[in-house]
Amino acid sequence: MESSSLSSMTTGNPTSPDRDCGLCPRLVTYRESNRSAQPSWHNAPVPSFGSLDARLLIVGLAPGVTGANATGRPFTGDYAGDLLYGTLAHFGLSRGTFDRRPDDGLELVNCRITNAVRCVPPQNKPTGVEISTCLAFLRDEMDAMANLRVVLALGAIAHNAVLKCLGLKQSGYKFAHGAQHDLPDGLPLLADSYHCSRYNTNTGRLTTEMFRSAFAQIIDRLDELARVPPARHGIPGDRAAMEG
Repeated sequence: MESSSLSSMTTGNPTSPDRDCGLCPRLVTYRESNRSAQPSWHNAPVPSFGSLDARLLIVGLAPGVTGANATGRPFTGDYAGDLLYGTLAHFGLSRGTFDRRPDDGLELVNCRITNAVRCVPPQNKPTGVEISTCLAFLRDEMDAMANLRVVLALGAIAHNAVLKCLGLKQSGYKFAHGAQHDLPDGLPLLADSYHCSRYNTNTGRLTTEMFRSAFAQIIDRLDELARVPPARHGIPGDRAAMEG
């Protein structure tokens, strides 16, 4: 990766794309178009939300154009965030009131949210190359989370991105709503849920009850894993790989 596309890094913090990351030409073109049309929006790679000390990392697909791309906070500004943050509040994983804006004072509790792809893609559909290009940032972030016990993938693409990030074969860990995958070598548990998009809820593919059920299972596993001393998960690759 070119150094101009990486934010400056301090010890213990993961590398993240800078505001004008140029790694994916198609996404750069779309970003510039959005900046011209909506100059008051964030229109840049969306940073993760929540503490690096968290035990749970939630991985979505990519920012929505009128959601996180506009507000600068994951799952903030569109319907998917209403369901996600409402569910986090239900399980005590947030503190404060979610109000679809990044200055609403909401805080996450033992939870962090990110996306497999940090920049908004046209029609919310990143290409395989764009997903692969952004994996280095996800890998670095997971490696920086020393207490990480569970990764929740929202949707099959996020699920596959996490597996690829960890150097694991997709054939060994099939995506299914509510599934939990015990990964080898001290890696965190991988849990699955359908994405909390308006399309999935409107079609009945995902209901509030289904989403809460997946989280209830995760909470149970987090409580179970809390009784076990943390293993330092070795995420394949390192920061040196990002600079090559």
